[in-house]
Amino acid sequence: MEVVVVETTQLGDRSYLVHDGTVGLVIDPQRDTDRIEAAARDAGVTITHVAETHIHNDYVTGGLVLARNHHAAYLLNGADNVGFDREPVSAGEVIRVGRLTVKVVATPGHTHTHLAYVVRDEAYDGGAAAVFSGGSLLYGSVGRTDLIAARDTKGLAHDQYKSVHRLVDEAGPEAILYPTHGFGSFCSVGPASKAQTSTIGDQLASNHALTDPDEDHFVAGLLANVTAYPAYYAHMNPLNSAGPGPASFEVPESLDPAELTHRLEAGEWVVDLRNRVAFADDHLLGSVSFEYGTGSSFTSYLGWVLPWQQPLTLVGALDEVERAIRDLARIGIESLDAAVGTDPGSLAHGVPLVRYPVSDWTGLARDRTSDETVLDVRRTEEFAASHVRGAVNIPLHEVLLRVDELPEARTWVHCATGYRAGVAASLLHRAGRDVVLIDAPFRAAAAAGVDLTRPAAD
Repeated sequence: MEVVVVETTQLGDRSYLVHDGTVGLVIDPQRDTDRIEAAARDAGVTITHVAETHIHNDYVTGGLVLARNHHAAYLLNGADNVGFDREPVSAGEVIRVGRLTVKVVATPGHTHTHLAYVVRDEAYDGGAAAVFSGGSLLYGSVGRTDLIAARDTKGLAHDQYKSVHRLVDEAGPEAILYPTHGFGSFCSVGPASKAQTSTIGDQLASNHALTDPDEDHFVAGLLANVTAYPAYYAHMNPLNSAGPGPASFEVPESLDPAELTHRLEAGEWVVDLRNRVAFADDHLLGSVSFEYGTGSSFTSYLGWVLPWQQPLTLVGALDEVERAIRDLARIGIESLDAAVGTDPGSLAHGVPLVRYPVSDWTGLARDRTSDETVLDVRRTEEFAASHVRGAVNIPLHEVLLRVDELPEARTWVHCATGYRAGVAASLLHRAGRDVVLIDAPFRAAAAAGVDLTRPAAD
């Protein structure tokens, strides 16, 4: 048995191809199925089965399209209410994929109908298992249980506790664990590990869901650690339940300057993909900054912050526009337009180029006057842990809705690293506010002489 990992760092997820050298099973594929197909070609195997651990809340699945394109069986919990044909499976069922046996295990918690798959190749591996746990047992943690409905959150947390113990009993300590979430995904909750590989035995020794003998104590801790998650999650389950079709990743023809000018003047969302400092120094009036190329931040925060499914135009270098289109398709943002180029002044006619200052913590301590506001756009739990004394906390995903709460005075904007602050500063500047972007890590604030409520953790 071989397992090929296809990682989507932008969303903190992994998909898998598990095969016996001839035929293969794909688990939880992303929308851009060409990566999995390339892995199958490289391995010289035919995709005969595609399986989902659950109806996903954080991305649009590529499972249905992949299964149809390869005439493969599409495995999904028979209890899921979906708008397409699939091969329904249920707990205890065993499916053959070439030499491999795939046992279906009920693991409710992340969703009511969540499944895990325990795969064995008894002829060659002595029965050792690979466990594909989706959003159930993760490295150091578990999948969050609050994505379905508030009234279900606590009950699903109890289900999650029982499910991970059931999965451990089913697989055994030698089994290798392959979760879908937990690598930066907002679908995980609790003290997630930074490990890149793990076994069931490792988790038995370190995962709080398995080391805590008190189910009620575990549930209370899990619920206490639930934090905000991207607003676009609300749209993923309906899209996946209806049956998403294929996505296009082609870069559209670049907009002519007159059209881009019209869109900016009409107040449409025009997203500049350049570095946040370059944007602050020189950008088209009315555009906003979502810097590309910074790990998982771009996709999650753009989908979280901007209004859902409003007209969207990307502005940037060709390679970044191309990758951004692929990334956004994974969360159902499609039919994008683009103005390709890195010189904003050449992309539109008659639109003023504007700027706002960029500083650091030393600049804040030296230059800020007493009537000026410090805006912290980190999440509420980050703010509670440590913050600039007297700062206002509006998490980035709430800035558009709460601009009017801020005083009219100059606003110094910061976050943990600078990325979220770059987005927020651009949104405030677009709204006519006087802003300064603090492009510096929060951990450097105390050393610069900034008064904090308590020391910032490294």
